[in-house]
Amino acid sequence: MEINGQNTGISGERLVLVVSSPSGGGKTTIVSRVLCEIGRIARSVSYTTRPPRKGEVDKEDYYFISGEAFRKRIDSGDLLEWEELFGHYYGTSKEQVEKVLMGGDDIILSIDVNGARSVREKVPDCVSVFIMPPSRETLAKRLLSRNTEEREDLAKRLAESEKEISSSEEYDYLIVNDDLDKAVVELKTIIETERKNRRGKKKGYL
Repeated sequence: MEINGQNTGISGERLVLVVSSPSGGGKTTIVSRVLCEIGRIARSVSYTTRPPRKGEVDKEDYYFISGEAFRKRIDSGDLLEWEELFGHYYGTSKEQVEKVLMGGDDIILSIDVNGARSVREKVPDCVSVFIMPPSRETLAKRLLSRNTEEREDLAKRLAESEKEISSSEEYDYLIVNDDLDKAVVELKTIIETERKNRRGKKKGYL
């Protein structure tokens, strides 16, 4: 497998799963459930310069770091993907991904549409899943219920969500999150199917 244009020596048998959804689309809840129900898979913990929201834990939900520390990671080439969103930086550590894969586990990257595009370019055999909210109205209600956004930020997130939803056709799989339990089962099925596909390729099966 190649990451950032460099051969890491990691076998393509391991699964890099990219999961995206609009803010409030439910990917964090779905991924958390899947991690509890499937073994040998980890979630990449992203770096961000935004302040923690209520209930978020450093090094579990995100690595919360300063702008200066984030720029150092960019300059060192450590970030597999990164971007600025709503005035804050977000990024995925290449070293963290490589460590999980080298340890023999699969990994889930919960990132947005732009980050997913970057990862697909650098890790061509990754698998991508887009989690779609059942409706725009439901998405707006979920964002409002979080009570984490100012009204101005909420409007920006909803506008960005429209762009992200329009990009869902770029993904390998689409899950409509109109039923949480069903969405969890669908993501688990995708992981299990892709694992079987990779084992089959390793054995030389079509």
